[in-house]
Formats: sequence, C-alpha cells, structure tokens
Amino acid sequence: MAEGRQERLVDALLMAIERHILPLTRAGVAAGNKVFGAALLDKRDYSVVLAGTNNEIENPLWHGEVHTIKKFYEIGERPNTGDLLFLSTHEPCPMCLSAITWAGFDNFFYFFSHEDSRDAFSIPHDLKILREVFTLEPGGYRRSNAFWRSEHIADLIAACDDAGRAAFRARADSIRADYAELSDAYQQGKFRTAIPLK
Repeated sequence: MAEGRQERLVDALLMAIERHILPLTRAGVAAGNKVFGAALLDKRDYSVVLAGTNNEIENPLWHGEVHTIKKFYEIGERPNTGDLLFLSTHEPCPMCLSAITWAGFDNFFYFFSHEDSRDAFSIPHDLKILREVFTLEPGGYRRSNAFWRSEHIADLIAACDDAGRAAFRARADSIRADYAELSDAYQQGKFRTAIPLK
C-alpha cells in the first residue's frame, strides 16, 4: 500500500467506528441487542455510505453485518458493492461471512477478532459454530479467497509508521474501552431478551 494511504485507510476505518457505528450500537445495546456493528465506505474517498448495528431483538438473523446489508439494499440508488469497503466491528460469524460473500463484497475489515468476541465479550458462538458445524478451529477459514480478502485492523495499525501507529493504538484503546462498557450493559440485560444465542 502506498505510503500515507495506509494511514488514511486506518484513520477512516477507526473514524467510521467512532462516529457512525458506536452511536448506533449504544442505542442498540440499550434496546437489548448485542454489540456488533458494521459500515460501508466508498473505496475512492473512504466516506461512510451507511452504518448499522445488531438488531437481533427484531430478528435473530439481523446481526450487525446482515442488518447493514439489509439496510443497504433498501437504498434506492446505491453504489455497486465492488466499489465499497465492508467494515465489521467484530470478525464476522459464519452467517455474516456468507452474507458478505453473497452480497458481492470483495473485502472486509474487522476490529475485534473471534477470540475477542469469546474472551472479552463472553459471546463464544462464532467459534463454536465454526467448530461444530464446519469443523474449523479458530482462524480456520481462508482470510483471502476467490470471493474476498479480509484484514484485521490491528494488523493495519502495526504496519503504519511510528507516529501513526502510536496515535492509532491510542484511538483503538479508546474504542476498546467504549465496547467494554457496552458489553457490560449487554451482559447485564441479555436474559431479558428473546435472542436465541445470547
């Protein structure tokens, strides 16, 4: 990636989480939903086209990514999926991996890993489904394949120059702190919902 472009990309991805996904997720968690969210960014200028969050209290299939794709297809005139970056706050579950594929996105970026979902968020379902249904151990799916290429934002940050890396890590820590609070709120209220896999 050209020098400076990596930093612009990381800045845009973090900003999409900070300014677009987190506000929606705060409202979603207050309503009883999980903490997962997503956004679509224009590949040309990294502007946010659409952001969404989990809406499992309405439908257990409305994970952050799937609900965002649903909202995207409700837009009258929408860009081609090949012109967009797909951002997921958490590494997509098997259903969301499939939805991203079927919708025609050729990429996705994620902030938290499956292991983070299990360990920091007490939501182990992604890894359990990968193992029980698909017989895949953690990390077992192909992150670059005929359909898309995925990137962990932590890896992008690690590849930035020294000054950028330090600033991005500070922002990432702040995002993690925000999500820790949201996770606590979700965990305290999850048994009051009808979501099948809490």
